[in-house]
Amino acid sequence: MPDHIPDQPLQGRVALITGSSRGIGRAIALELAARGADIVVNYLRKRSAAEEVVASIQAVGRRAVAIKANVGNAAQIEAMFDQVRSDFGRCDILVGNVASGVVRPITQVEDKHWDWTLDINARSILRCAQQAAPLMEMQGWGRIIGITSFGSTRVFSEYGVIGVSKAAIEALVRYLAVELAPQGIVVNAVSPGIVETDALQFFPIDVRETLVEAATRTPARRVTTPKDVARVVAFLCSDDAAMIVGQTIVVDGGWSILA
Repeated sequence: MPDHIPDQPLQGRVALITGSSRGIGRAIALELAARGADIVVNYLRKRSAAEEVVASIQAVGRRAVAIKANVGNAAQIEAMFDQVRSDFGRCDILVGNVASGVVRPITQVEDKHWDWTLDINARSILRCAQQAAPLMEMQGWGRIIGITSFGSTRVFSEYGVIGVSKAAIEALVRYLAVELAPQGIVVNAVSPGIVETDALQFFPIDVRETLVEAATRTPARRVTTPKDVARVVAFLCSDDAAMIVGQTIVVDGGWSILA
C-alpha cells in the first residue's frame, strides 16, 4: 500500500512570503496555509489587501499576521524578523517572492534604478535568508524558495535590469543551496511563465493580446496561473522534494521549450 499522505503536511510550520498581499505571493500564502502552515504576510503599501489575506488564512484555522516592511531595507528586514521571532518563535519556510524594478532600456538604467531593483528582488532574499537560516537550523529543517522569471536567461524589451536581478536570484539560490543543505535547509527557485497578474500592466505591452498569444503558443493551451505556481512552491516545501536542491523549476505549460 502507498504511504499515507497527510492532509496538512506543513502542520506546525511557519512560512514567511515576501510581497504576499496580492498576485503570486497571495496564492502561495493561501496554498501553504491550506497545507497546514501558519503564515507571515509581508507587504509594503497595500495594508487592506494584506489584511484580507490574513483573514482568509485565519478562516481555514491557521495563524497569520501581516507585517509591513520594505525588503530593500536591511533595518526593516531585521525588524520584520524580530516580530516573527516574537510572534511565532520560528521560521521554517521563506519564499522570496517580492518583485519590483525599473522598466526601461538597459543603457538608460541609472545607479538608483539598478540599486533599487537588485536590492528589492535579489538582495532581499539574501538578507531574509541570513535572518531565517539560524531559525531553521534550530529545527534541523528549512525551505527557502526564490521566485524568478524567464528574464534571467532571455531578453525582453525594457526588462534589462529586472532580468539581471532574476539571474542574480538563480545564482544566489545555488550558492545558498550548497551552503545550507548540510543543515537540512533546502533552497530552490521557481520560474513561472507568463502569469496573469496586475504586474503585467507596468510593462510596455498590450496585456490582453500578450495573454492570448501566450496561451495560443503554450502547449498546455493556457497561461500559468498564480495557483499553478503556488502548488509547485508547496511541493518544494514538502519532504517529498528534499532531494531537489539548488534547482530552478520552470512552471510554464511548455512555453519555454519552443523555439
